[in-house]
Amino acid sequence: MIAGPFAAAGNAQQNALPPPGQPGSGVAPTPRNAPETFESREIIEQGHAFFGSISRGLALTVQEAFSRWGQPNGYILGQEAGGAFIGGLRYGEGVLYTRNAGNRNVFWQGPSIGFDFGGEGSRTMMLVYELPSTDAIYQRFLGMDGSAFVVGGFGMTALSANYIIVVPIRSGVGARLGINIGYLNFTESPTWNPF
Repeated sequence: MIAGPFAAAGNAQQNALPPPGQPGSGVAPTPRNAPETFESREIIEQGHAFFGSISRGLALTVQEAFSRWGQPNGYILGQEAGGAFIGGLRYGEGVLYTRNAGNRNVFWQGPSIGFDFGGEGSRTMMLVYELPSTDAIYQRFLGMDGSAFVVGGFGMTALSANYIIVVPIRSGVGARLGINIGYLNFTESPTWNPF
């Protein structure tokens, strides 16, 4: 069951996220059953430990991501804060986890523009697909926020760059309403420059 302030928009537009491997989508197919990927059970267990509660909303959101893109070969756990009044900013930090390529500290920041108002602080889990190396995370990922999938207090969007897909799953406090387009720039060290 879809719930939350973007329920109608989320339900109507959840098919706007590109499925992998289709011609013209710009997204390479995700290999199935690759040993370096994570199963949904592992991601849900990590999410429950990280978000601090067992939530049906988290499980449904993760299952939706797995049905669209398959098994990720990395994930990020972190925290972020953001705010907007037509134009917005978002800053965050966390750790990228991979099964066989090690873990890396990551920071992200980015601007957005659109019909978007409010502020928020959130714990964030990001599923990472088709990551060829841990260094490949350090680039800009473009996407649309507020338009994908909202269930049980968890929101999911999709960002992409160079065949890599990053799927932020957020749960937090605050109120931020609207739809925007922007990007997240992942860096090795923190910076106040959102560009």
